[in-house]
Amino acid sequence: MPAPWVAWPAGVITRAAAAGDYVGSMREIIHAFKYRGRRSLAAPLGTLMRVYGQSVLTGATHVVPVPLHPWRRMQRGFNQARDLARTLELPVAPILWRRHRTIAQADLTAEQRWRNVDGAFGVSPLASPRARAALRGAVVVLVDDVRTTGATLHACAEALADVHVGEVRVLTAAVRAHDPRDYSRSGSTAA
Repeated sequence: MPAPWVAWPAGVITRAAAAGDYVGSMREIIHAFKYRGRRSLAAPLGTLMRVYGQSVLTGATHVVPVPLHPWRRMQRGFNQARDLARTLELPVAPILWRRHRTIAQADLTAEQRWRNVDGAFGVSPLASPRARAALRGAVVVLVDDVRTTGATLHACAEALADVHVGEVRVLTAAVRAHDPRDYSRSGSTAA
């Protein structure tokens, strides 16, 4: 069964897809993967992402994982978005970094999420000129585990503008259906 269609705010992201809805078994699997260190779940989640995200992956040249803050990555021991990105059979371009630590988004309202990640992402100062040049004009797919309001993904897409990518798409393992008013910031509910 395909994932539910969820509105996407107009802007720098051209399209988005997810492997499933963030409820029931899918939610439990993602929690085991992300919070209990069950990294072996990246492979089956990646398979689902390739199937349900085929329209997003077709024609793309790179996948870009959403970065964790270094402290969060150290606590968790891995970046779940990067593990998922590695399963998608495209070159992984870990070109983004978190400029500052943000609070966990899980318990925030839609507006708080947008404010929380505003300016939080940028192009890594460690990214080589060659890595930056490889993305110029490229079609890239931002990868993360869950999409709710899209605030984090939108902030990452804005940061990718600094390397002049041609197109930004989004693929997540799950999407959480939510109130369309979550998009009141952008004024759009277009996909």
